[in-house]
Amino acid sequence: MRFLNDLQPSGDLTYSDVFMVPSRSDVISRFDVDLTTPDGIGTTIPIVAANMTAVSGRRMAETLARRGGIAVIPQDIPLDVVARSVTQVKAAHPVYDTPVSVTPDTTVGEALSLLPKRAHGAILVVDGDKPVGVVTEHDGAEIDRFAQVHEVMSSDVLALDVADEPRAIFDALSERHLSYAPVLEDGVLVGVATKKGALRSTLYTPALDPQGRLVIGAAIGINGDVSGKAKELLAMGVDVLVVDTAHGHQAKMLQALPLVVAERDAYEAETGRRVPIVAGNVVSADGTRDLLEAGADVAKVGVGPGAMCTTRMMTGVGRPQFSAVLECSTAAAELGGTVWADGGVRYPRDVALALAAGGASVMIGSWLAGTYESPGDLRIGADGRAYKESFGMASARAVSNRTRDAAGFERARMALFEEGISSSRMYLDRERPGVEDLVDQIIAGVRSSATYAGARSIPEFAERAVVGLQSTAGYEEGRPLHASW
Repeated sequence: MRFLNDLQPSGDLTYSDVFMVPSRSDVISRFDVDLTTPDGIGTTIPIVAANMTAVSGRRMAETLARRGGIAVIPQDIPLDVVARSVTQVKAAHPVYDTPVSVTPDTTVGEALSLLPKRAHGAILVVDGDKPVGVVTEHDGAEIDRFAQVHEVMSSDVLALDVADEPRAIFDALSERHLSYAPVLEDGVLVGVATKKGALRSTLYTPALDPQGRLVIGAAIGINGDVSGKAKELLAMGVDVLVVDTAHGHQAKMLQALPLVVAERDAYEAETGRRVPIVAGNVVSADGTRDLLEAGADVAKVGVGPGAMCTTRMMTGVGRPQFSAVLECSTAAAELGGTVWADGGVRYPRDVALALAAGGASVMIGSWLAGTYESPGDLRIGADGRAYKESFGMASARAVSNRTRDAAGFERARMALFEEGISSSRMYLDRERPGVEDLVDQIIAGVRSSATYAGARSIPEFAERAVVGLQSTAGYEEGRPLHASW
C-alpha cells in the first residue's frame, strides 16, 4: 500500500480518514478475486466473528464457516459447552444448513419460538428421520399456541438429494414456489436448502479442516491453567487458538503464549497437524514483534475501536485503527507473520481498507451481534424492531460471567472496574437479518474494491492499494442519501 502522491500523514488515521484511489486494472470481474486469507487459518474469506459472548456461538460458527469465514468461541465459555459446540459444528454438513426441527406433536408456540434461531424462516417437522412437513410464521399466525404443528404444517415437502447441483436445487424450489426444502442422503436428513443457499454455494467456498469439516476457533485467556485449557481445546479439534487479552503487550501474555505454543507443538507432533496461534491485542510494531517472537503466527490488532469498548474514553489508551493495522502488518511481514484487524469496522469499505492496510483477516463483533445467528435471544422493541443485546468483553456484565467461580468478595471487588458497555441494542437490519446477508454485503464490497485496485488476491490488494486522506466533509460526501435533500 502507498499513500496518494507519497504523502506522509502527520498523525494517526481511522478508516473514516482515508479513501482508496482507483488504479489501472485488468481484473474484469469481482468473481476473479480470490479472497483466501494469507494467515494459514484455512479461511476463504477474510471475516472472523469476534470472540464475544454476544457474537460467537455454535450457530454463528457453523454458518460463517460455510461461507468461508471463522468464528472464535469466547474464553469465558465453560469447556464442556465449548466441546459440545465444536462437536456440533464438526458434525454439520459443509454445504447445507442445519435445520431447526420439531416433531409433529410439538406445540405451535414452541415451534414459533424456534424460528429466530436460523435465518431461513422455517421449521422442519420430522417423524423419526423422515421430513413430513414445514412450519412457517405464516402457518402459525392466529393459531392457538397449544395446537400441535401437525395441524398447521404444510405437508408439501420437496425432498432434495445431497448430490443435486445448485442450479437444479434453485430451479426445483422455484418451480414449486418453495423457498426451503430438506436434503437427504440415502434417505437420511443431512440439512436443508434454500434458493439463496443454492446461489451462495456457487459464490463461496466453505472453510474446512483437513478432514473436510467446518472450521471453528476458540479463545484462551492469560490467567489460570493456560496449558491445560490449550490442551483440551486442541483435543476437541479447534482449528485456531486465540490467546486474548485487552493489553496484549504485557509480561503475562509473553509468559502464557509459550505455554500455548508448547501444547500446540506437542499436538502437532502427535497428529501431524499444525494449529495456528493468534495473540493480541496490540497496536504497535514493538508489540507485534514481541508476540510473533514469542510464538504467535498472527497478531491481533486493535485497542479501543470496537463499538462496545469504552477503553479510550476511560483510559485515553488506544490508537486509530487504520494506522495501527498498517504499522503492525508491516512489522509482522518482516518476521513472516500476519495480523488480524480487530474492531472499528462499520461498513464494507472499512473491511476493504483494513485489508489494504495489510490485515490478513478482519475481526467483526457488534456488526454481527445483530443477526439471527448470534447467541442472544431475539427481542422486540416498543417500535416493533427486532434486536439482540450486545455487550463488551471488559464490561461489568462480561466480568461477572468470567469471574462466576470467584469468591463473593473478590467477584464484587472486580466488578467495580469495567471498560465496556454492559447492554446495547443491536437492531437486525430488515434487509439483512442473517449473518450470510451481511457477508454478501461485505464480500461484494471487498471484491469490488480489489477490482478497483487491479488485485486478484488479498496480498496483491495490500500491495497495489493507493490510499488518500480526506476531511470529514470528504467522508460525508461519499455517504448515500436515502431521501432527497
